[in-house]
Amino acid sequence: MSTTQIDGVSVNTQASVYFDGKCVSHGITFPDGTKKSVGVVLPATLTFNTGAPEIMECVAGSCEYKLAGSDQWLTSKPGEQFSIAGNSSFEIRVTEAYHYICHFG
Repeated sequence: MSTTQIDGVSVNTQASVYFDGKCVSHGITFPDGTKKSVGVVLPATLTFNTGAPEIMECVAGSCEYKLAGSDQWLTSKPGEQFSIAGNSSFEIRVTEAYHYICHFG
């Protein structure tokens, strides 16, 4: 089941905009200090680099992704998620808006 609402958080009202507007996200902070981001990737094929490990949770739309070192494209749909190692990267292909929550590890 997809996350549809997150209560009790602080939201950074200034968006982070990447890839000429193809990815827009807002940082959120939970009362315990945990940080996540929520955003959307518009139709494109992009490569993201990670510092810390991340989990990408699909809340609407879908994407195909390929982790660094893999030749296999996989699909992520609402209610599904995928994990990316720290200091790594992944490619993402989006044909319809992909809405996500990024959980930082």
